[in-house]
Amino acid sequence: MEEKYIASIDLGSSKFGLCVARVNGDDIQIVYYKETPSEGIRASLITNPMKASAKLKEAIQEAEKELMIHILQVVVGMPRNEVAQVTASARIERTNPDEYISAEEVDSLKSIALETYPLPNPDTQIMYGAVAQSFSIDDEIQLVENEVVGTLSNTLEGNFKVFIGSRRATTALDKIFNSLDIAVAKKYFLPEVVAHTVLTDEEKAGGVALVDVGAGVTSVAVYHGGIMRYYASIPFGGKSVTNDIRTECSISEDLAEKIKKRFGACMPGKLASLSEKVLQIRLTEPYKEVPVRYISEVIDSRSREIVEAILYYIQESGLQNTLRSGIVVTGGGAELTNFIPLIKEMSGYDVRKGYPRFMFSASVGSGVYSTAATSAIGMVLSAKDDGLPDCVTLPEKPQVAEEDLMEVEVTDETAAQNRISDEELESGATGNLLNPDEFGEAQPKKKEKKKVKVAKPQGEKKSTIFSIAWKTVKENALKFYDEANEDTDK
Repeated sequence: MEEKYIASIDLGSSKFGLCVARVNGDDIQIVYYKETPSEGIRASLITNPMKASAKLKEAIQEAEKELMIHILQVVVGMPRNEVAQVTASARIERTNPDEYISAEEVDSLKSIALETYPLPNPDTQIMYGAVAQSFSIDDEIQLVENEVVGTLSNTLEGNFKVFIGSRRATTALDKIFNSLDIAVAKKYFLPEVVAHTVLTDEEKAGGVALVDVGAGVTSVAVYHGGIMRYYASIPFGGKSVTNDIRTECSISEDLAEKIKKRFGACMPGKLASLSEKVLQIRLTEPYKEVPVRYISEVIDSRSREIVEAILYYIQESGLQNTLRSGIVVTGGGAELTNFIPLIKEMSGYDVRKGYPRFMFSASVGSGVYSTAATSAIGMVLSAKDDGLPDCVTLPEKPQVAEEDLMEVEVTDETAAQNRISDEELESGATGNLLNPDEFGEAQPKKKEKKKVKVAKPQGEKKSTIFSIAWKTVKENALKFYDEANEDTDK
């Protein structure tokens, strides 16, 4: 299986989340994930493409420099706000009714539905995506996609939920990446890819509301029977909470965001001793004093407004009594202290945070497993399933003159320093990291030490994708060994 790399960018109202993953078959390893402050985006819509492009260029260049790669194309998410949903349908008379209905026929039916649906304002609107709701054949109705494939019928009819958004928003998206000389491999409707990342099949089948609380937009996607049945967006989120703190305390937005993350919480009655603390903010003389409880009251007021809007749209979906799996909350806003208990108290549903499920490995920090990373990770997982091509180019291996080579004995340490080639690694010259007996001092896999020729050191070497991967294998193996010992002790 050929190895490739996928790059995704989550264009948020407060941050850009840039993710690079190495894909080899079903194996996905995140080798880079970083969030940087964004500009030019409000409520997930690009309001100033020039500002957004400048900040995005900095983030991409930083990733390219650290990984020593060149990003050629990316997958991105479409805006979550100002999205309308309509119902479209299509019907075909099958030319070969004695043949099984195939997945290709279902996809073709979906294309027909999208192509024939009349957009109310085609000059200003574009289709973001569509989700199959049900199918009908000669003898049965209300079949889902995996039930209709493989059946026999003279006819095939399908009903689809179509999501329509702003054409200007996608045009601005294209303009940004064109200015950076980066192609957009695919645009994803984010509620679907986030659901793929955080929800289980059992939750989607039993009924669940996925709430994604971003900085500028809070979205609600309701699933039942394994299918997204309803979508709505609320044009405010975590940034509204920050702005309330900024206004009430007469401080900068940056300082208000830091206070929210460090001391912010809903439900001031549950703060215990923290509510007695007073923050001293040095802007002028004397210090400005702001009680933590007062900040919590400000946050609580806005948070309740957000929750009320969420519950309104769940009620509007008509599926409020079918949510056996309750509500799953993801996005950066899900990390606000006491926000999950507040939703549970106000709704009566079971509520949990939606973290990225463990469908990948990572050689980066813990941020890749946070609720804020679900969109970027979800796009990588979807792009892998869609078989998108390689998104990056790697530097060519330099040719080294004979006089610049020296002979060394191969050990785990030299491999970790990226001083031997892939071929030498595959030959078994290094220690076996999956053999617990070989932990401790680095030992060669063979009894005799193997001598190989490598380039002479030319100063401190930068980290590369290869050395990152080696470090991850070693760390994961050590972790596996420690956990095995803990189980034995128990």
